[in-house]
Amino acid sequence: MEALAARLSHLDPDVEGAIRVVMFYDTLMRRRVDLPALARATAGLAECVAGIRLHSTGRTIRMAPDGREAAPTAAPASITEAVTLDDEEIGTVWLEREGTPVALDEAVLDRLAIAVATVVERYGPARTTMADPALVELVISAAGDDAARSRALRLLGFPADAPIRVVAVRSGLPLEKIGNLICPGRPVKAASLTDVGIILATAVDPDRFPEDVRAGIGETGCPHRSWQDARTALRFTTARRPVIHYGDLGALALLARIPEEDTRANADVVAITKLAADPEDLRTLDAYCATGSVRQAADSLHLHHSSVARRLTQIGKSLGVDLTDPLGLTRARLALTAWRLLGE
Repeated sequence: MEALAARLSHLDPDVEGAIRVVMFYDTLMRRRVDLPALARATAGLAECVAGIRLHSTGRTIRMAPDGREAAPTAAPASITEAVTLDDEEIGTVWLEREGTPVALDEAVLDRLAIAVATVVERYGPARTTMADPALVELVISAAGDDAARSRALRLLGFPADAPIRVVAVRSGLPLEKIGNLICPGRPVKAASLTDVGIILATAVDPDRFPEDVRAGIGETGCPHRSWQDARTALRFTTARRPVIHYGDLGALALLARIPEEDTRANADVVAITKLAADPEDLRTLDAYCATGSVRQAADSLHLHHSSVARRLTQIGKSLGVDLTDPLGLTRARLALTAWRLLGE
């Protein structure tokens, strides 16, 4: 290997250095070093602060070139690289170099990322976001006892006594991608059960959900209750409000407890069902119920307010309510929400 590096170095001065980087990390892996040792060795090699962060645990390791933990007031990352395991991004590695990166920084980070993934897999459990569905189901099940639930959470990598929040998701996007977006640097696990994706997390950032995702967010506390709340909130989501926190529903959550046959038989819901045959009428009513203003509804629909006003008059006659009256608007809002809960 050394002879090969020497020969190649005559063709490209960076080749010998790159091969030495590969040999450096191969030696570290043969010695079965842990993550702090990897960060420490990388900082010494690169002569700048090196960092490792795992998404699932939120653990961050930063080492200085002198082998000690880096001071909090360090330069921002000058170059970063994703750590992947089983085609899933499980973390990030970076260098904090003042000024521009040097020639071999990219090669160093590439090998560091591979080494970190190897260490995580070797000393498992693997810190991937996707989890064993059986463990996730045990966490959210009403039938499980507290001891079994605690064991399942521990196996999933959550700290003891950590508050757990459950998110119910419907999306075509991979659950691991959604989980890593809404829980950056925090413990998160995900699994698909039946028709709904489940995300378990200690904290969730609702503003980080990507487009085309419907999500209901449960309260922290009992995972089983949080799961029930999350599923209820998911039922209330719409294209206009794709992410809903259960706590924001308030008394509206009571609508989800009404028996389906009673909802279907309600006169206002029957009228909404007939109205839904015309998608334009349904969109107009939805916009008006969301805004409570003809002009704002017209703006959201990109129509003239007079056209929307005429259409709302006809819709009101079809529903048998005066939409300009506060009581009539409340009836329309409740009926539209109840109709959506039927899954029409």
